[in-house]
Amino acid sequence: MDLDALRSFLAFVETGSFTRAAAQMHRTQSAISMQMKKLQQDVGQTLFTKEGRQLNLTAEGVVLAGYARQIIHLQEHAIANLSSAALQVVLRLGCPDDYAESILPELVQLLHKHIEHLELNITCASSSELQHLLDQGLLDLAVVSRTPLSEAGYLLCHDKGTWVGLEHSDLLSRPTLPIAVFKRDCRYHQAAIEGLLKQKRAFKIVASSGSASALRGLIKNGLAIGAMANLSRNNLPALNDPFLPFLPHVEIVLIKSNAKACAISDERVQFIAQRFQQEISPA
Repeated sequence: MDLDALRSFLAFVETGSFTRAAAQMHRTQSAISMQMKKLQQDVGQTLFTKEGRQLNLTAEGVVLAGYARQIIHLQEHAIANLSSAALQVVLRLGCPDDYAESILPELVQLLHKHIEHLELNITCASSSELQHLLDQGLLDLAVVSRTPLSEAGYLLCHDKGTWVGLEHSDLLSRPTLPIAVFKRDCRYHQAAIEGLLKQKRAFKIVASSGSASALRGLIKNGLAIGAMANLSRNNLPALNDPFLPFLPHVEIVLIKSNAKACAISDERVQFIAQRFQQEISPA
């Protein structure tokens, strides 16, 4: 069945007149009549019945009208979806696991607010791994931490390292301090280990992990104290023990791939980062 003929048929159903249907379809009345004749041949049924001077639908015509509406709706829906797909902006975003619950949701909200037809693919890994993926062109954007003296990326917010653990726990008084830390490429891992070594304080690493939720689970169950970003600790209490080593301050930035195929411009990334600072930044 010809889609144009179905549209002409529906125009007749809605107006009750070949003349008005012809006007709506920008065709002559004879052209509409030819379409209806061909449509009846295609379906093998009589679609119209004449009652006096009035032309009405047969029972078969009523059934076809229902199908015609569905067919035209599906066609319009398909065209709309395919047109949207053509405009789709696909961004591959990386974020460290420890900022997946604090920075990431707000950043995703901003990206969708300011980029139409956005499709986000998110990878969670450490800052160093994300930098490597950016260098390989496997990510377009990444949230990473930098030292305050670095100029890499566009600033989102400031953060600092914090020792966390259960209140009223005996862990701090143990001869060997049990700690749970991120992997070796994390600044807080390095600062915690180096600081404890300089203090000549005995410690054991209960676990190291790239997952903030895994570390928080160990700490919540009293298995260790932890060294992590303040924005990562959620509801875990901060430990203000003056004998624990200092953990560094960091800056959280949004950094863009330099690959030519990157789907977002430097100007847009800078704009998103500025909006984050103005509307959302927790520090």
